[in-house]
This record gives sequence, structure tokens and C-alpha cells, in this order.
Amino acid sequence: MRKALLALLVLCSMQTTWARKWTVAEVKATIEKVNNYWQSHNPAEVRAFWDPAAYHTGNIEAYRLTGNERWLDYSKRWAEHNKWMGATERDPAKWLYKKYGESQQHVLFGDWQICFQTYIDIYNIEKARGTAASLEYMTARAREVMGYMADSRATDYWWWADALYMVMPVMTKMYRLTGEQKYLDKLYANLCYADSIMLDGETGLYFRDGKYVFPAHKTARGKKDFWARGDGWVLAGLAKVLADLPVDHPRRSFFVSKYRRLAAAVAPLQRKGGYWSRSMMDEQQAPGPETSGTAFFTYGLLWGVNHGYLPVRKYRKTIDRAWCYLSSTALQPDGKVGYVQPIGEKAIPGQVVDQNSEANFGVGAFLLAACEYARYLEGRGTR
Repeated sequence: MRKALLALLVLCSMQTTWARKWTVAEVKATIEKVNNYWQSHNPAEVRAFWDPAAYHTGNIEAYRLTGNERWLDYSKRWAEHNKWMGATERDPAKWLYKKYGESQQHVLFGDWQICFQTYIDIYNIEKARGTAASLEYMTARAREVMGYMADSRATDYWWWADALYMVMPVMTKMYRLTGEQKYLDKLYANLCYADSIMLDGETGLYFRDGKYVFPAHKTARGKKDFWARGDGWVLAGLAKVLADLPVDHPRRSFFVSKYRRLAAAVAPLQRKGGYWSRSMMDEQQAPGPETSGTAFFTYGLLWGVNHGYLPVRKYRKTIDRAWCYLSSTALQPDGKVGYVQPIGEKAIPGQVVDQNSEANFGVGAFLLAACEYARYLEGRGTR
């Protein structure tokens, strides 16, 4: 009885919030609350692996929206702590990527390459200020590592869904940085390989990696097991690719079609509470709300609406429900972002995810979604 009453109260609260009209100023205040909370409780001086790097993609977006120099300085301190590098092994003959690893030899493994997104972004910010002439060191390691990958014959670098957020945007940023077509060619080739092992042709959704392809793997109730954060990585990554891909690029239509199909597959799987469950087609596999996948989906859908790739009438309800969840359930009164599934690769039965479950990558995803929601509100009058 108590659980039923609590569920009713939460639902009533969320219905009220859906009807609420947010202002841009209120969303920016929420961004400030969340980001200041995170940075005041966590040092910038941590390693350059995927999870802090994912936070910094959100932090840089928050800086772009607000111009808060303290936030930019936080990312600079992180980059300087890591000497503007990912994995640090110098000898290319020792570079690894085919199996998961956190060693300094895993230079070609995408989890050590997402940091280059932020390094390049910081470089471009300084360049726009006219101060980048003596700062080539910021992108030197990115040029070395990503240049090696682009020149290689291998295309099997991205064998798990997360990598499509970690590295696809690095490739388009490298093209913007260097003007070299090889980065876009390698982006396409690597993505085609990823599609061949993870993309479900029936739904347009991505399995997390080859281990989870149906029917070899299925939920306890026999359903396809699409992991929300995994597909969230992909949708957000495609949005970032389209943001940097030249408008006249011959393969742009390929990426637009892929992005639109994934968005159309994701939206109907949203739960009534505004979130996406960890196993997208079978909530009972791991019941309850989850923030990181939801935030990446919210960002990806908002980006498409804001840039004219998705029709607002079709996605407005999905967006409003998602923002309601993020702002009223995921966000805690002190600025903590809760209900983030810990590091993993699937929906885990029995795993507890609650208001105290926070993580750097979850905050980064929240910031991305909130920044795009502020832009959505700014353009509402034209829709």
C-alpha cells in the first residue's frame, strides 16, 4: 500500500511538472546548480579515461552556453594534469585496442580517445581568442594518435556501442582541425564495421556489443536486450557528428538517415515516468528510472529538433517528459544528479540505482541535455 501511494504521488508530481513552463533563465540556473555542485565536490586532477572525459564534454557545452570561465578553467586543469594525452605509451608497436583495457598501452582503445574531444574544443576556444599560436601542444597527441588510426588499414576499432560517442565526434573534430578527408573516410569505415556487429536491422537500435545480439542473448523474459546508456551513447554521438560534418559532404545523408531512424526507434520506448529503462524493451529486467541513458537520449532528440532534423510536433511530448524526469527526479535538491547506473555494460537484475547513485558521466549527460533544452526554449517562439 505504501509503495502504491508513493508511486501515485510521484506520478501526480510529474504530471504537474509536465504542465510547467520553464524559462531559459531557470534552466541556466539549474545548469549552474548542477555543475557547481559537481566541481565543488570533485577535483579536476583525475585521469583522462572515458568517464571523466564524458563529464568534460558536458562541461564544455555548459561553458559555451554560459561563458562561465571557472568551468572552462576546470577542464583546462584536467587537460594539463593529463599532459593533453589519453593513454601515454609512446611506441605505436605496443598500441592496443581489440580487447578492453585501461593500461597505458591501450592508446587506440576508444575509452582513452574521448578526451581528445575536449582538448580540441579548448584549443578552438583559445584559437578564437587569438591566443592559440603557441598552444599547438594541446592537440599534438590527438594528431599523433588519431592520425595513426586514420592511416591504418584496420576498421574494427569500434566494437562496443559506447565507442560511437567516445570517438566518432573526435574524427569530425580532427577533420575540422586539419582539413584532412582521411578522418571522415575512417569514420565511415569504422562505423560500417560497428553496424555489422551491433546494429539490429529490425529496430534500428544498437546492441551494446556482439555478446548481446539477439537471440544468443535475451532478457529473462526472452526479449531483445537493448541497453539504454549504450543506445544513448550512439544517438548523442550521431548528433555530435552531424554538428561538425560539412553540410555538403557526400555521406551526410547516410548519417542523417541513421540518426533519424535511431531517434524514431528510441522515442516510443520512453516510460511514462519520462525516463528510459535500463533494458529498453523490458523494464522488468532492471526496474526503475535511470538517468545517464535518459539524459543522452534527451540531448540527442533536442539537438535534432533544435537543428531542424526532427519535427518538434512529433517529439515535443517525449522531450517534455524527459526534462520533467531529469529536473524533478534525477536532480536532487543540493544539485546532485542521481539515479545514474554505475559503470557497466548492461541492465543488471537486482542492481540498486537510486537518488544517491551519481557519476561523472551522468553529470556530463545531464549538462548536455540541459544546455540543449535551454536552446530549445530560446527558439520556441519560432515553432
